[in-house]
Amino acid sequence: MASKATYSCQNCGNVTNQWAGKCGACNEWNTIIEERAEPIAVTGQKKASSRAQSSLELETFDGQDQIIARYDTGFGELDLVTGGGLVPGSAILVGGDPGIGKSTLLTQLAANVANKGQRVLYFSGEEATAQVRLRANRLGVKKAPVELAAETNLEAILATIRTGKAPSLCIIDSIQTLWTQTVEAAPGTVTQLRATTHALIRQAKKTNCCVVFVGHVTKDGAIAGPKVIEHMVDTVLYFEGERGAQFRILRAQKNRFGPTDEIGVFEMRESGLKEVTNPSALFLSNRNEKGPGTCVFAGIEGTRPVLVEIQALVAPSPFGTPRRAVIGWDTGRLNMLLAVLEARCGIVLGKHDVYLNIAGGIKINEPATDMAAAAALISAFTGNVLPDESVFFGEVSLSGGIRRVSHVDQRTREAEKLGFADCYLPANTSENTNVTIRCHPITHLSQIVKIIST
Repeated sequence: MASKATYSCQNCGNVTNQWAGKCGACNEWNTIIEERAEPIAVTGQKKASSRAQSSLELETFDGQDQIIARYDTGFGELDLVTGGGLVPGSAILVGGDPGIGKSTLLTQLAANVANKGQRVLYFSGEEATAQVRLRANRLGVKKAPVELAAETNLEAILATIRTGKAPSLCIIDSIQTLWTQTVEAAPGTVTQLRATTHALIRQAKKTNCCVVFVGHVTKDGAIAGPKVIEHMVDTVLYFEGERGAQFRILRAQKNRFGPTDEIGVFEMRESGLKEVTNPSALFLSNRNEKGPGTCVFAGIEGTRPVLVEIQALVAPSPFGTPRRAVIGWDTGRLNMLLAVLEARCGIVLGKHDVYLNIAGGIKINEPATDMAAAAALISAFTGNVLPDESVFFGEVSLSGGIRRVSHVDQRTREAEKLGFADCYLPANTSENTNVTIRCHPITHLSQIVKIIST
């Protein structure tokens, strides 16, 4: 019986019955290729229609389970992001831009685990073993007992995992390079990705081996391939940061064994990645306190406060359509904030170019950034410097009012610890701020305009 042809998008995984130049799901061009699903031969079993299935043994919520202890990664920041360390039998997908440091992070991770007496396998599909050794030598982990191979064939990798002592950690760099003989498709296609990922996850569950996949990313920053791969794994981590900057942010987008809002902060050095235990101090180390258009925001990433500098530049536009450029923040949020400043505060920026940057290469997503971003924009527009040693946080509504945010105590304590004297925060907060820092309640964005203009 001939196999039926289907057409899959290599960007998002959408499957159709006919070819098209443009994917109707993700709107990408020239990403649809033909794939044929080969019939799977089942040996030693009858057809499903005639096979008798026994009933399942059901359990209750209060059943006793054997708790499998996590093991440390040697990186406190990575342990924080994963929820306390690596879980045996779990599958982790790590994505990030090319050259951001994914292989560096995983090489150091493999060395840390191997140095603790655990068996670690490292399969490289993009580099030769000599290249991986050069990286290990540069990072100072050449003596770590990591077992290394350059292989892309899934069957050979599975056979190696089953040979000898069961490994505690297996790293696949990268999943897009693997291929299996059971599927007639090129490596990196949707069919190959599904088949290889599923086989490796099954092997991980059987042997309690933690499998870490490296995933390529698209030009939009999302992990390439179908979303079903992200659903199959237990944890999805993104390694972020500007290639020219020294900071790297490890962020959990999905985690079945821990929180999804924690971040790990690393500093890229010549000798490899170093943990940043106090990211606030490092993000503010090169801060220019005297210049207009700069504001310090007291944010929350996961369970810990992080202070970052927001930089704004407002200049008259020489063109009919002014530019709006944002790095590290949501462009839609900036446009909303500009509209509120014009409609509620009389700050007209419709004929000005606006540039906003979150210093340090970090990306901020929480709404509490609104008031700090507005303060930076007002300061850049008026040319007045913000009050010395001050921090801002609060969500701005469409009416211009300042809405309360969570974790006020943690934000103010972190600002006080770093030597800040004044904190501008929402007035209707219900949390008790037992700190010596001076707190200035703000009810409307127009108050910030008056403070900066005077």
